[in-house]
Amino acid sequence: MSLFAIADLHLSLSADKPMDIFPGWTEHVARLEKNWQERVSPDDTVVIPGDISWAMSLQSALEDFRFIDRLNGKKIIAKGNHDYWWTTVSKIERLFSDSGIGSISILHNNFYRYGDIGICGTRGWINDGSEPRDKKVILREAMRLERSVKAAVDGGCTPVAFLHYPPVFMEDRNAEIMEVLKAYGVKLCFYGHLHGYAHKNAFIGECEGIEFRLISSDFLHFCPLDITNLVESAKKELF
Repeated sequence: MSLFAIADLHLSLSADKPMDIFPGWTEHVARLEKNWQERVSPDDTVVIPGDISWAMSLQSALEDFRFIDRLNGKKIIAKGNHDYWWTTVSKIERLFSDSGIGSISILHNNFYRYGDIGICGTRGWINDGSEPRDKKVILREAMRLERSVKAAVDGGCTPVAFLHYPPVFMEDRNAEIMEVLKAYGVKLCFYGHLHGYAHKNAFIGECEGIEFRLISSDFLHFCPLDITNLVESAKKELF
């Protein structure tokens, strides 16, 4: 069983939001499906941290969920800034149950086990907290991340973080998110959100003792990234 990650699927099977107007996104759904089915086995797990569907309501996202459900493996999804369909966990899970969708789980104020690794995360937010509203959102997201990571640590797991927004971008740091990651000894963090020309400014590498990796789907050329060895190397003694 392997662990994969890919963010920003930007599906629009029931919405009028063609992605091929953007460079590099031509026929991205067909490319994603082909690469996914070739790389991911039914016993594997794929983490998808945000920007899953362009749908504006939960019901209108159903075809996108059905597409994901048909793909190999178990999927763990988290919220992105464009997931306007996101309502409550109970409503999403009810839709999945009523629609026979059984391979998708929701990462929100919780964590999932992958062996002795804890899959943790939240959406995150922009690094510039200068606006009062942004500061409030950042603090809320930091609290959600802490709930997720603490639950994993309390459960005896080594936490690995999956966020939609990058905690580090160029010279900017999301101090509140970074504080949580460092407080609980997180050594590995995956993020999405950045596309196209923004890739060149993405931070990939170690910052303040944490390894950061960009997993936006266009950055990965719509191929889920096998992160099994990366998360295994992030294991440490829990305190």
